[in-house]
Amino acid sequence: MTDETINVEGAVCAPSLSHTEQIVMGHGAGGRMSHQLIQKMFMPAFQNSALQAGDDAALVLPEHGRLSISTDAHVVFPLFFPGGDIGRLAICGTVNDVAMLGAQPLYITAGFILEEGLPMDTLKRVIESMRAAAEEAGVQIVAGDTKVVQRGKADGLYVTTAGVGVVREGVNISGANAKVGDAVILSGSIGDHGIAVLGARGELGFESAIQSDVAPLNHLIDAMLEVSNNIHVLRDPTRGGLATTLNEIAAQSKIGIMLNEQAISVHPEVNAACEMLGFDPLYVANEGKLIAIVAKEDAEKVLAVMKRTHYGEDAVIIGEVQGSLKGRVLLKTAYGTTRVIDMLAGEMLPRIC
Repeated sequence: MTDETINVEGAVCAPSLSHTEQIVMGHGAGGRMSHQLIQKMFMPAFQNSALQAGDDAALVLPEHGRLSISTDAHVVFPLFFPGGDIGRLAICGTVNDVAMLGAQPLYITAGFILEEGLPMDTLKRVIESMRAAAEEAGVQIVAGDTKVVQRGKADGLYVTTAGVGVVREGVNISGANAKVGDAVILSGSIGDHGIAVLGARGELGFESAIQSDVAPLNHLIDAMLEVSNNIHVLRDPTRGGLATTLNEIAAQSKIGIMLNEQAISVHPEVNAACEMLGFDPLYVANEGKLIAIVAKEDAEKVLAVMKRTHYGEDAVIIGEVQGSLKGRVLLKTAYGTTRVIDMLAGEMLPRIC
């Protein structure tokens, strides 16, 4: 008996999902099997009126104002790692990118590249993780697409996402807005995500309890904007880490940044892994941290409200914006010396997001 069945008129019918435990090429053909996959796996998890309309695009009615739009692709390996998975990563990464302009993220679209042979249980776990992350962030997944590729062509599953949000009235946040005298705030410890993924690959050589920090940060940003109109820059230091992100801001704003090494928090296990592997934690990726560059007079009240939130309780001021450095980032070390912090050259940890 094959996976196909015969109806009473002799026509070949596609199997139901209950008879198929893995993704097969027919799930990407656009026919009945594709329809069943969408109806049984995606629609119940992501249900909302825009998605249920079943059109080729989602019709949404955001408030008047400026839109913040971002897109991303997720190819993390392995699919599941301590503290997260590709599904949570896809939602949180896109929510955070949209929110970094001071926007309220509203809608996400998702595209799935599925490899033939992917277990349905794996796909279901990823979908459920995406649903939970979207619920936590308060966004709707309103449109999507699935494609299936031959066995061995996609490492199981890739996810692409796009996000849309509405920028609040009176908010003007950009990497080009840092001003001399501003304080640089970091929402917590660095390097957790990159080392957690590396550990899940079995490449550390020792057992580690490090969890990825992957999280949606839009509610943290909401709280910050409630107390200050003087937040000039928001960024999430993902690939390339804290060092690369700060260099990007310094170049955009044509200013310099002086950091205090002793203020930057690194978990002891992350630090140990980095020392063993020859990595600098400043360049290791994060997926649940943000950098805020805030006017000096508002820095303490922004810091205080961050510390009262779930994802900002370990926030700290790590440096200040200076006018003399012009596009450079310097670090004042624990030994009293100063060193230049440059952008990451090349790829230190591939396939981590």
